Amino acid sequence: MDPDPLLSRATRYTTLAAGTEAVAELEIKRSRFLAVVRRAGTEAEARALVDELRRGFHDARHHCSAFVLGPDRDVQRSSDDGEPAGTAGIPMLEALVLRRTGTGPRGTDLTDLSDVSAVVVRWFGGTLLGAGGLVRAYSEAVSQALDDAPLVSRQRQRLYRLPASHADAGRIENELRAAGTTVLETAYAAAGAEIGLALPDDEDAVTAAHSRVAALTSGAGVLRPDGVDWVDSPAVPRA
Repeated sequence: MDPDPLLSRATRYTTLAAGTEAVAELEIKRSRFLAVVRRAGTEAEARALVDELRRGFHDARHHCSAFVLGPDRDVQRSSDDGEPAGTAGIPMLEALVLRRTGTGPRGTDLTDLSDVSAVVVRWFGGTLLGAGGLVRAYSEAVSQALDDAPLVSRQRQRLYRLPASHADAGRIENELRAAGTTVLETAYAAAGAEIGLALPDDEDAVTAAHSRVAALTSGAGVLRPDGVDWVDSPAVPRA
């Protein structure tokens, strides 16, 4: 379940594209590390990844984990799962929390990755790696998985419904998309269609959308508020 957007201080954050995961594998002194990072919106979903990999790789010695949840990243958990304290879960968590996702204000690094669960499965190779070696291995496994992760920007947006005739709905949808407006599903009924729209949670953006709709419909179209929600935007460019 998505967090209540009205209770969050953040208006956007970065996460994995829905239905995707990222995987990386390392071998260090015959120990094998398999990292899996997946989108998770709740603690139950995050822990489900641990359970899934524990069942799938029951022959492994460790199934270490970390996850970050919520637009404000206020839920952060990690587990060493039998490794020496602080050598697995915390380095994994730091790899998530400190991950650069873009450029912020004044050229600063943007680190806003959230709603992600990471698990690193380790098969012991017979040689002890030491605390420093374990920290590097678990951190690097998660970082390498994130290198290939399909990321999206999750934005708090105002939802609207736009009534339109069957004949005009397709044209209006296309022109709104061409103008950069996020168009959601369109509901068709006997009396006509209703186009779903998502607009940035910003008064200027809403005002501009009202003007655009008025121009496209010769003043006949009226946006009807339909709440506030989190909406995925196109993939984050790799800077």
